Amino acid sequence: MNPAPPEYFAVDRLAVEIHPTKADLGRVAAAAAAEYLRLCLASRNAARVIFACAPSQDDFLAALSADGMGPVDWRRVTAFHMDEYVGLRGDHPQSFQRYLRDHFLSRVDVGKFHPLAAGDADSAETCARYAKLIMELPIDLVCMGVGENGHIAFNDPPVADFEDPVSVKRVKLDALCIQQQVNDGCFASVADVPSHALTLTVPVFRASRRLSIHVSGPRKAAAVQAMLEGPISTSCPASILRLHPNAILYLDPAAAGRLSR
Repeated sequence: MNPAPPEYFAVDRLAVEIHPTKADLGRVAAAAAAEYLRLCLASRNAARVIFACAPSQDDFLAALSADGMGPVDWRRVTAFHMDEYVGLRGDHPQSFQRYLRDHFLSRVDVGKFHPLAAGDADSAETCARYAKLIMELPIDLVCMGVGENGHIAFNDPPVADFEDPVSVKRVKLDALCIQQQVNDGCFASVADVPSHALTLTVPVFRASRRLSIHVSGPRKAAAVQAMLEGPISTSCPASILRLHPNAILYLDPAAAGRLSR
């Protein structure tokens, strides 16, 4: 049996694409991201990109760094990541900067990579330093996911603020977020998951020029339903992305399984 063809629709200003498989989702999203970066580099000679670091991004990052994706001059790209566990050094196996190095930066030669050093003792100083780097120039592209509780980065519902006055902050992870880290296979038990993290805040994503959002699997279906069919509210932080003028949400059928379309 042939897989169902892709579906395309929009919710508010957010473009939505449903692709037959998780691998298809990653490949199509990566092709679009690479083409967009080529346009950025042609017009501005440089690009600034923020990456999510989670197993949900594996297929996208593998496709984006593949030889067949077409030429991107990564030497003119500055890379950031969007969150990090407090207390984990950059070489820790569960560190997000370690994830990004293993899954992407080891495959492409970016011009600059700015790690979010949450292992430092002074979180306030680290947040201020990273915020300054983020805000120096506009962010061209954010490659991101959505959490099981609807979070974007570590902006869980209890701490999400659509008008946050800061760009980077320290947050306490909520119970659903901590459980997701176990569900994803990143930690053996909830007791092993750090209780706090540093995260980019919602206004950083709202101000970025383009968002490429990759969500797959049945455990994300409730969050996708709330994101697209519920109110725009911090009860599902990802719902604010419906108002972004240049964003695409890529889904597989499992993640789209609870939509009423």
